[in-house]
Amino acid sequence: MAGTLNKPHRNHATWWAFALHRLSGVALALFLPIHFWVLGLALRGEVALDGALVWSEQPLVKLAEAGLIVLLAAHLTGGVRLLALEFFPWRDWQKTLVAVTGGVSLAAGLLFLVNAF
Repeated sequence: MAGTLNKPHRNHATWWAFALHRLSGVALALFLPIHFWVLGLALRGEVALDGALVWSEQPLVKLAEAGLIVLLAAHLTGGVRLLALEFFPWRDWQKTLVAVTGGVSLAAGLLFLVNAF
């Protein structure tokens, strides 16, 4: 395991973009049961859903939601980057696309935080 980070391909920005895309997808998949559980509270009645909605107004939950928005944006922009790799010939500007997708993801999360508080 010690030699894992010494692999030159793992120091490339596109590898880190791949890793972020994969990890954000896994994190979003882990979030889905919670999301469905909260949606299922609506079937139990208005009181159950209102309790969850009141709980979701806590600052720590809002911060977690902003993290979720960043994960969603990272996964979306990473997917768009992969589509660009698939359908367009390789160009040097595609390296820049990695930085742009990261910036868009963070901007989406920050925009959510600004509107949340």
